[in-house]
Amino acid sequence: MGDIMKKDEKDLTLEYQPETRSRTQKNIRCLVLCTLGAALYAFNLNSFVDAGGLYPGGFAGITVLLQNICEAFAGISVPYTMIYLPLNLIPIYIGIRYLGKRFTFFSVYVIVVSSILTDLLPNVAITSDILLISIFGGILNGTAVGLCLLAGASAGGTDFISIYFSEKKGIDTWNYIFMANICILVAAGLIFGFDKALYSIIFQYATTQLIQMLHKRYQKHTLLIITEQPNVIYGRIKAITNHDATLFKGIGCFQGAERNMLYSVVSSDEVDKVMSAIKDADPNAFINSIKTEEIGGWFYSKPNK
Repeated sequence: MGDIMKKDEKDLTLEYQPETRSRTQKNIRCLVLCTLGAALYAFNLNSFVDAGGLYPGGFAGITVLLQNICEAFAGISVPYTMIYLPLNLIPIYIGIRYLGKRFTFFSVYVIVVSSILTDLLPNVAITSDILLISIFGGILNGTAVGLCLLAGASAGGTDFISIYFSEKKGIDTWNYIFMANICILVAAGLIFGFDKALYSIIFQYATTQLIQMLHKRYQKHTLLIITEQPNVIYGRIKAITNHDATLFKGIGCFQGAERNMLYSVVSSDEVDKVMSAIKDADPNAFINSIKTEEIGGWFYSKPNK
């Protein structure tokens, strides 16, 4: 009996180890991506943003604006960390309450590391051309945020708010955040002049477009699939995305034969994987992939854990 128990314990250990290793590897990958994102974010603030006198938008933009106000009107140099960390307390609460503890933990890690590095790293001007600073600084900023989102975290501030509304409404809200950031830039323009504020809009636009290109979680595609293997293909879609599908029966006009058409809506970041699985199951399947702007009704989204 003792030998059987030992054997069972050994079997359970062997079954558990791959899952443990997978979770550990995922956490290490997330930590590396978040560290890279935080370092890139801080470097961008101390190079492109500082050299151009820009306002990056979001809570970082508010922090830079408050730093400039304290410097210009009170002669006080306030560290970035002293302003940015308190501003993120409410977004962090939103993350814990609605977006998941794991997501919030890595996001807080990014916020703390990027804040400390912003205060520690030296200011290095890459170029003095304000247009180049606006474009490439925005691209660098979007890349930093994109790395964090790829890791299942955020860079803090309005990213929390954007992801919260994306989860609740099932829509891509980055362009709405871009519009909100313009309010910050208008305030900066009224105080310090509109030339830097207008260039900051270019910076923000480049950032937003790159984030949308890298992060497709809240974008959706409609798939129309004509196939002779509807049950098999539906099984592939269900297994990969956890989304359902609707089967339509129709008549092919050219041959007059009965055809099967599956209709399904999936997240844009799952499209390539789904199409590859469909082609593997039915090489002769005809697939029409359409970008979907808006849907009504319930749509499954993978939770932030």
